[in-house]
Amino acid sequence: MPVRLADKAVCIGPARSNMSYRNQQAVLGAALSFGADAIHPGYGFLAENAEFAAACEKEGIIFIGPSSKVIHQMGDKIEAKKIAKKAGVPTVPGSDGAITEFAEALKVAKDVGFPLLIKAAAGGGGRGMRVVRQMESLESDLSEIMSEAETAFGDSSVYIERYLTNIRHIEIQVMCDGETFLHMGERDCTTQRRNQKLIEEGPSPVLDDRLRQELAAAAVNLCREVKYTNAGTIEFVFDLDERKFYFIEMNTRIQVEHPVSEMITGLDLIKMQLEVASGIPLAIRQDDIRISGHAIECRINAEDPEQNFMPCPGTVKRFHMPGGLGIRMDTHIEAGYVIPPFYDSMVGKLICWGQTREEARARMIAALDELDLGAITTTAPFHKEILQNEQFVSGVFNTSFVATLLGK
Repeated sequence: MPVRLADKAVCIGPARSNMSYRNQQAVLGAALSFGADAIHPGYGFLAENAEFAAACEKEGIIFIGPSSKVIHQMGDKIEAKKIAKKAGVPTVPGSDGAITEFAEALKVAKDVGFPLLIKAAAGGGGRGMRVVRQMESLESDLSEIMSEAETAFGDSSVYIERYLTNIRHIEIQVMCDGETFLHMGERDCTTQRRNQKLIEEGPSPVLDDRLRQELAAAAVNLCREVKYTNAGTIEFVFDLDERKFYFIEMNTRIQVEHPVSEMITGLDLIKMQLEVASGIPLAIRQDDIRISGHAIECRINAEDPEQNFMPCPGTVKRFHMPGGLGIRMDTHIEAGYVIPPFYDSMVGKLICWGQTREEARARMIAALDELDLGAITTTAPFHKEILQNEQFVSGVFNTSFVATLLGK
């Protein structure tokens, strides 16, 4: 549908992403042949690829996002952690730099204690991580995750942090033009399965005003430190036991869950991205931004929760999209669309706003009931199960909530 609605469209290669959407020369070639002056990288593929951003800069094409230098800095989790510390942002206790051998890992383990989390420096999206719970497995786990990081990301660098268990995952949406640095409040992404976000909401139900202000200030300070431009997200873990937050990473792009921030602020983040990339200074200041009500987003995937979330590609023979006050669905789906097996299984994002969290939750349940993709199996019933769970309703849960619900 997006291709059909576009003014112009060009084929950049076969369906497999390494031959098309990840093929830098194919994308750049298409942009140059059509005389495009800018490229919006979307959520994934080349969105946080510093090499691609640099190639755009070299060709005189605007990359709608931060500079290649900043993408490189913040994409390296070790370097990002150093920058965060310099900006006065709290970081999880762990190694100060890259771990290259067992002796270094052993020292960190003795200083920090178990459990530990080994993370690939170039990882992201919940990949390239492993929990180590005892000294006996440290050496083998370190070797395996370094090998996996080299294979998956082309970089074997890892770092080690204390593994915090009773945590929430909270992130701050930012928009900057290099001179003005704004935040749009927080999104709580604690409802996850295998480190992959399922449901996002904002504001977070566990923060008080003081913590909310401190979290936002930390995010803005980090942006100032690197003179950040365009949209981004600063991700934190929030330790429920100690009521402390720690920086974990920065996403140097717009995110799948950005509509949550749009719904509670009334701001069009994609429009702001385009304006900043065009050299137009931000027209608003922090005092102009007001957080109103509550928003919840469910990622609707073509997966079968009863079959260990197995992907379910196929033809959408019937499609009905929910509607009504406070309900929004972002999707490329339409009746007759064939869900391909080559990409992420997400087929849409369902977002509901309400004056209160409870109103947003109730609207989401009604919207999930209304959503119809014919015979295609989706995660919508599972989202409904989560939303009706007593723990979710209370707002008091941590990142292990879904795993516990699934009995895993």
